[in-house]
Amino acid sequence: MSEQNKQVVLTFIDAMGNGDAAAAAPCLAPDAFTLAKGFGKFAGVRKHDTILATIAAFRKLVPDGMRPDIYSVTAEGERVVVEFDGNATLCNGESYCNQYCMVFLLREGKIKQVNEYFCTILADKVLFPLVAAEGL
Repeated sequence: MSEQNKQVVLTFIDAMGNGDAAAAAPCLAPDAFTLAKGFGKFAGVRKHDTILATIAAFRKLVPDGMRPDIYSVTAEGERVVVEFDGNATLCNGESYCNQYCMVFLLREGKIKQVNEYFCTILADKVLFPLVAAEGL
């Protein structure tokens, strides 16, 4: 079960990095949600449809996709933890390299919950102006 859950999570991260909501959708349970931890502009809960809309919008912000450097994938039962750096060039040509730790909880082979930990200061400084300008 743990190996299958790892594969679901890695497929989701790949789809997210490519802004491919169609590829991410089968990885998510209908009641899935993400919780971005912290106090920045991106903190908070996003439910299933918003997760997919955010992934689709990511393609506008990062046209060439995010290339994650994955450092560790740890799975125990229905919990998968992934530590990685996200490397991207934004639509304005600026580099965006953030550090992530995502804790996934799966049920019946689908992602039910994701707790996201990343540098919210960097995201607010570099990503948020683009999100606001694009109206995303």
